[in-house]
Amino acid sequence: METFHYYNMFETKGIEYLLTIAFFVLLIPFWLILNKRVAIAKGIQYALGVLSMGRLYIPQGIFYSPQHTWTYLRKSGMARVGIDDLILRITGQISIRELKTTGDKVQKGEQVAEIAQDGKLLKVFSPISGTLVSVNGLSGEQQQNLLEDPYGKGWLFEIKPSNWKQETQAYYLAEEAVNWTAAELVRFKDFLAGSLEKHEGMPSMMALQDGGELREHLLADLPKGVWDDFQQQFMSEKQ
Repeated sequence: METFHYYNMFETKGIEYLLTIAFFVLLIPFWLILNKRVAIAKGIQYALGVLSMGRLYIPQGIFYSPQHTWTYLRKSGMARVGIDDLILRITGQISIRELKTTGDKVQKGEQVAEIAQDGKLLKVFSPISGTLVSVNGLSGEQQQNLLEDPYGKGWLFEIKPSNWKQETQAYYLAEEAVNWTAAELVRFKDFLAGSLEKHEGMPSMMALQDGGELREHLLADLPKGVWDDFQQQFMSEKQ
């Protein structure tokens, strides 16, 4: 009769099994982080085209604020207000929520709307003071007007200004607006390097097109932390 032999796993192959399990336990978090970065990079690669000055629409005769809103005075004496083309090409497909209604009084620098995309938000501040006489009420299919015609059908508010001359004198107009926008493009590229490294631990080159060029709609695939940084550095008044 054969003798039954009992083998203790931990006295034979047990250590090897434990090492294998430990290896996979350490590998899984690394794999998840790596795949998250790859997903972000792939999403960015599907963005639309190169973001360059040649693709931006900068109408003359419009005042541009450093917070990337615009305003111009109509013949009626009312001023229209909206978001500039650069912000819309950086963010991509968004929804807009107006926070003010007709008859409200607003102050320059007061929040009047917010941009939303998949739970990420950007605050929009009024470039002038006055009384709201009309709200465009962009909703549903009308939201597309923001991207297609930001300075025409895509306006947000119409305001009866209370201090037009003084509040707009430091804004960018005509050639100054073009030069300022070009400088903002360069600043945005530098911004990506710092913000992506801080929040994702990834170099900004992963978020750029081959050749290191900016792509349209870059913010769409980037996390909330980058959006928060963008708010502070591009769309809020400098303290």
